Amino acid sequence: MTLDKARGTLLGLACGDALGRPVEFKSRRAIQDKHGTLTEMVGGGTWNKPAGTVTDDTEQTLCIARSLGENGEFVPEDVACRFVDWYEAGPFDIGNMTRDALRRLRGNEESWHEVGEAVYEDLRTQPNAGAGNGSVMRCAPIAVAYTDDHDELFRASFDSSWITHADPRCTYGCALLNRVIAGLLNGKDELDKAIEFCRENGDGETGVEELLVAVEDVHGIDEDEVSGTGYVVDTLQASLYYSLTADSFEDAVVNAVNGGGDTDTVGAVTGALAGAMFGESNVPERWISEIDEIDEIRALATDIHALGVNDE
Repeated sequence: MTLDKARGTLLGLACGDALGRPVEFKSRRAIQDKHGTLTEMVGGGTWNKPAGTVTDDTEQTLCIARSLGENGEFVPEDVACRFVDWYEAGPFDIGNMTRDALRRLRGNEESWHEVGEAVYEDLRTQPNAGAGNGSVMRCAPIAVAYTDDHDELFRASFDSSWITHADPRCTYGCALLNRVIAGLLNGKDELDKAIEFCRENGDGETGVEELLVAVEDVHGIDEDEVSGTGYVVDTLQASLYYSLTADSFEDAVVNAVNGGGDTDTVGAVTGALAGAMFGESNVPERWISEIDEIDEIRALATDIHALGVNDE
């Protein structure tokens, strides 16, 4: 893994998030009618924010990255505390499951592990209600930290999701995504290996096979089959499709955002994947320059890259 790819992963996530934010919840047709093809950072949108504004996707990613950088390893208790501090600061955008979990954590009556399970149990009788994309959007720093340690990558990915999203589709979704990012950081498309790893470890878990079937043929599906909803299975299928079939970083993120739906999160996950594939050097400077957090993102990516992997 090179530093260029490590930085590309986190910068790519932020750029995809910020590009997709102003058209969040819009359909493909609505985006086309207003923007043609959206290729530039613009202001406005659901939250009426300036161009280049990132959302909870990047903000929670930074919580994980800061914790990894300061601790030198993934410490779920520390990450959970950082999530609570972020929540108490009043973010303009936050998912329902994340809000519910962090409210419980703020009360100091339950551990991070108990909270995640409690939120999951409250929703498990409602189809797909507990399987949102709120944990896969933020987990990419773990892939940078544990690129070559797949067992630790799995543990940290699983625990990072469990804090707020304990549904197996979410926990294994994070593990799958980070295993793919880890392969791309080393210059390889290892989706098949990621699927095999999750299938071996997730046998019998509710929804895991559905997730794996949905993503195992992303190289061969038609774009019309892709739906960028907030359901974690749809988000992962769409993001893997847009990134792994793209010829450039920009093409991947532009196609993901213009597909409509949960555009900030699909853009963020696609950006992390494409950033790992193509590196910071291929992320458009005109996008990078719009994002206020870019210096910290570069510094954190550098710190996490140094945890245990040397440049090739």
